[in-house]
Amino acid sequence: MAAIPPLCDFGWKAVAASLPATDGRTYSILDLSGPNGLVVVFICNHCPYVKAVIDRIVRDSIALRDHGIGFVAINANDAEAYPEDSFDNMKLFASRHALPFPYLYDEDQSVAKTYGAVCTPDFFGFNRDMELQYRGRLDASRKEIDPADLRRDLFEAMAMVSRTGKGPADQQPSMGCSIKWKASV
Repeated sequence: MAAIPPLCDFGWKAVAASLPATDGRTYSILDLSGPNGLVVVFICNHCPYVKAVIDRIVRDSIALRDHGIGFVAINANDAEAYPEDSFDNMKLFASRHALPFPYLYDEDQSVAKTYGAVCTPDFFGFNRDMELQYRGRLDASRKEIDPADLRRDLFEAMAMVSRTGKGPADQQPSMGCSIKWKASV
């Protein structure tokens, strides 16, 4: 089922957490920021929205390095209910798509809950002070693989953040599959 996150809560501070990554290391999210900011994106392996845009996510993460913006992806889906999102399958996904950023596993879903993640993909763009400046879409694509020349909303917003410390006032929300939360105990 498609989900749409709320718009940007400008100034909300990024929350530190350490999570295991597909490369065998453990990373502190905030340590992955660049000198001008950080993008934290919640993705998963099975979501058709993510599958349709993963190559553009990779492209934009590489391009944002030149603007001093770090990048990290987090999977918080319930892997018991959705085995395709297991940690082992995350490793395969990271390798298959040559992810140039750490892909972290939020097994207990605490980070996703703290960030208020709603869907995959769900992008959070922070400035150098780790204040939220962007909570929007990658581009206008949905579940289909759209032309590569779509307006690059995330890239343009984060390039602006790298220059000014502020994100655009007008932001289009991301859309994707809802986070697959674990059943309450």
